Amino acid sequence: MLTKRIIPCLDVNNGRVVKGVNFMDLRDAGDPVEIAKHYNACGADEIVFLDITASYEERETIYDIVEKTAKEIFIPLTVGGGISSIEQIRKALLCGADKVSLNTAAIKNPALIKEASERFGKQCIVIAIDAKRNDSSWNVYIKGGREDTGIDALWWAKEVQRLGAGEILLTSMDQDGTKSGFDTDLTVCISEKLSIPVIASGGAGSLRDFEDVFKEGKADAALAASLFHYKELTIGELKSYLNKKNIPVRV
Repeated sequence: MLTKRIIPCLDVNNGRVVKGVNFMDLRDAGDPVEIAKHYNACGADEIVFLDITASYEERETIYDIVEKTAKEIFIPLTVGGGISSIEQIRKALLCGADKVSLNTAAIKNPALIKEASERFGKQCIVIAIDAKRNDSSWNVYIKGGREDTGIDALWWAKEVQRLGAGEILLTSMDQDGTKSGFDTDLTVCISEKLSIPVIASGGAGSLRDFEDVFKEGKADAALAASLFHYKELTIGELKSYLNKKNIPVRV
């Protein structure tokens, strides 16, 4: 059985790690390079680095900070935010990223997914889906959660898999930053219909939340930010708990 991955997320704005609630009310959490070094030492399986305002501000990601971060860690690094072309994907990978996350650019140009996966390998291409509940389904949002595309999240997840995505980073906008638990309904809706890995994101607040998203949500990995940033829970404590619950993790 494949081990479940625990992934801290660095939401970066103006060169600093920040965290908000429902994608709003951002507050400072520290320096991305130092935080990444800490998680590398504490047993994180991967790190996700998202320049959260790059797409909205229509600029490229902050490659200099990506490069500094990559030099300090020895676990996989996924980078996203403001990456919208083959050349920018190549640039992020050359700066030390192991994977690149696409959201707004993938919606605007789905052919980019296919071209990128063919050029760099599908294992490098992560599609971020920011989803918000719309009655009995979920809509996909872009530009850092500012714009509703009207696209159904399940349909889009199936489509990006068809186009060659290697993984999906699935964030519940309704749960983001609330610490009230992952949206297991959303997660299982997507994960059960796909053959590629799904990373659950948004809402982690307790040990039990991770257990639930792995068992009920059938996620392959779970991502959290503020819970780890503000040291309310350590990765070591979490992995020990999951191990006792018979959820396979790398320790």
